[in-house]
Parts: sequence; C-alpha cells; structure tokens
Amino acid sequence: MIRVYVDMVADLFHVGHLNLIQAARKFGDVLVVGVHSDEDVASYKRVPIISEANRYEMVRSCRYVDEVIEAAPLKITKEFLEENKINFVVHGDDISEELKKQHQVPIDMGIVKYVPYTDGISTTKIIAKIQQIKS
Repeated sequence: MIRVYVDMVADLFHVGHLNLIQAARKFGDVLVVGVHSDEDVASYKRVPIISEANRYEMVRSCRYVDEVIEAAPLKITKEFLEENKINFVVHGDDISEELKKQHQVPIDMGIVKYVPYTDGISTTKIIAKIQQIKS
C-alpha cells in the first residue's frame, strides 16, 4: 500500500484544491490529507475564513481523500512520516521558500512529488473578487 500525503489549508475549498488532491491521488493507493489548524495558518498568513472544523469536514467529504489528519503540523518531520506510514509527499509546484523549510525533511529524503499549480484561482483571488463585488 503506497500512502501519499498532501497538506493544505483548504480554506474556501475550490478547484485548485481539488486538482491538487486528484493529482496526488495518482501517486499511490491511499491519499492522506493534512489540514492545518486556524492557529497554525494565522501564524504565517491570515486567519482562515472557514473554521478548521468545517475545513476538516469539507476535505473528508471529498471522494478522492481516504484519511484526514486534523491540525496537521506545518513542518513535516521524519517522525510524522513514519508514524503515518507516508511514502510520498505531494505539493503544487508553486512552492515558496517558507514551504521548502516546512517540507525540508521529505525533500531531503527524496520523497516529494510536485504537481502543476492551478493558475487563475486561489483563496486570495476569491477573497479579492468578493471584496471587489462588495464595493
């Protein structure tokens, strides 16, 4: 059984999230999605609009997802990978320097797979569009 891991905020769940999940699913037999807590997300960006409890349930309800890890750690450690029996970590190819730090262990282990980022949609863009319509 090949277990694949993706971590995300999953705020305002959109087609970009879905594309990442579908792409990650192709790397193995079991897809595990870690969803970060509100507190962790707020530590490096804004507070999510959708509460963590609701984000966990949205991701859990996706048919491509086999398991959800609630309050997933921002920094992926060797212990986390071993404890959850993760074979590959998948991320969009838009990875920032901050994310590289968070994923340094699986990068060093050679188990990270990058998939194309979905252009034209992001939670930030959705928020901006709502604000533009509102004003």
